[in-house]
Amino acid sequence: MTASAPSLIFFFLALSALSSICNGAESTSSGLAMNFYKESCPQAEDIIREQVKLLYKRHKNTAFSWLRNLFHDCAVQSCDASLLLDSTRKTLSEKETDRSFGMRNFRYLEDIKDAVERECPGVVSCADILVLSARDGIIALGGPYIPLKTGRRDGKKSRSDVLEQYLPDHNESISSVLDKFATIGIDIPGVVALLGAHSVGRTHCVKLVHRLYPEVDPSLNPDHVPHMMKKCPDSIPDPKAVQYVRNDRGTPMKLDNNYYLNILDNKGLLLVDHQLAHDPRTRPFVKKMAQSQDYFFTHFSRAIALLSENNPLTGEQGEVRHHCNLANRHHSDE
Repeated sequence: MTASAPSLIFFFLALSALSSICNGAESTSSGLAMNFYKESCPQAEDIIREQVKLLYKRHKNTAFSWLRNLFHDCAVQSCDASLLLDSTRKTLSEKETDRSFGMRNFRYLEDIKDAVERECPGVVSCADILVLSARDGIIALGGPYIPLKTGRRDGKKSRSDVLEQYLPDHNESISSVLDKFATIGIDIPGVVALLGAHSVGRTHCVKLVHRLYPEVDPSLNPDHVPHMMKKCPDSIPDPKAVQYVRNDRGTPMKLDNNYYLNILDNKGLLLVDHQLAHDPRTRPFVKKMAQSQDYFFTHFSRAIALLSENNPLTGEQGEVRHHCNLANRHHSDE
């Protein structure tokens, strides 16, 4: 029996709608998608993963940098690699502001970019490299694998002029920190989990001496103070000196829930760590994450994914930079 023309039309319309629904499972209204480069550069994610492993093997602290890059770039209006741009005659770069003090290893992102460019010139954005290197850096630190979408394009200008408006600071009230993350869609347990990144890396003395001098902050665990003062002996430390305290003396190279045990024991280095452990809105989640690393990783993964999808440039927006530190218009060959 032959189907009528109207029936065939209806069938193909339904099939088209089903296809759109299925494709929607891979992408979002933001324009990002899982495996965005599967056709245009199928080796992209493998190359980034291998480069991160290689760099981590040579320089262990790169993994901290990858994770911090994600926070500093994506929290400021858009996840568009504006953080990586150099200063110009007219504009100060984000990475050279006071709020980026202590950030480093940007040159290694150029190594990753160069490796990807050799395989697929002009295809993979620095914004996606920044996000995927953070994902793979988290794994290197013993954290969870977090599936992250790609398809971002790169911004063409620094966002240093609005950085203070969007980027939470360690000396802000916990209310301000919660409010800033809420604008990205990250809830309270998500914020508590994101700050669990303080489980790894180190805090420069410049950021914490106000808790030691001229008087010791009485909220600090007195057993922890001698170590802090040994590492930070000067009330006005030289910002160019390498003076710091490990965020977590127990497992300093491992992303784990030990951070929450520390801050409940008043061993957090920064004011935001102390507030997180004692504010009635966040303390219940701190206690849960101290009890369960799985609980911590679940909320950490969700918060990282939300942060990575903050207002991305996609489609015809932005550009794909040739070099991550320069917008394409600054290249002499263009």
